[in-house]
Amino acid sequence: MILYDYVLSASCYKVRLMAALLGTPLTLRAVNFHPGREHKSPEMLALNPKGTLPILQDRDTVLTDSADILRRLTADHPEWQNTDDDRWLAFASDLNDSLGLARLHDVIGYEADIDKARAAGVSALRKLEAHLTEQRFDGLIFLTGSNPTIADIACFPNTALAPDGGVTLDPYPSIRLWMRAIRSLPGFIEMPGIHRLHELAHPA
Repeated sequence: MILYDYVLSASCYKVRLMAALLGTPLTLRAVNFHPGREHKSPEMLALNPKGTLPILQDRDTVLTDSADILRRLTADHPEWQNTDDDRWLAFASDLNDSLGLARLHDVIGYEADIDKARAAGVSALRKLEAHLTEQRFDGLIFLTGSNPTIADIACFPNTALAPDGGVTLDPYPSIRLWMRAIRSLPGFIEMPGIHRLHELAHPA
């Protein structure tokens, strides 16, 4: 499988992260999203007329929606699926359109109504915090139960990168615990702005 990838993209990262957690090899093809705008080149538009990333090419199949890619990667891994995933995949899209947009504005100067994007991001974080707090009361840590699913991987990147768009995570203890649980998963990988839990490692 080939992933057309931009290292700073939260949507590309969730695909790389999911593959790493599954132990699924990906061939990465770097795309000069900024400043090169290579995703708008004729070659890339032939793969994805929408001109967006990520793009996953699996033999003759080309997928351009991160939710569809996550489903594809976990098709043979029912332990990563839950009947409530669709709800959270839709919520992940809301996070991308709010927190993700604010981050694009602050990091690469993408044109946006930044106050509106941040306000929508804060609203989404409050909903996420409320749900995760209820989960904690039931002894659960992840979005749909005691184990992570594609719901968690879809929602994690833009949440963790919220500070890059000027939105603090300080008021959300349940979110921070949830992010720590994801970062503790075997096979977890980093991206710029999201790091491993180095403090969990002890010297020999």
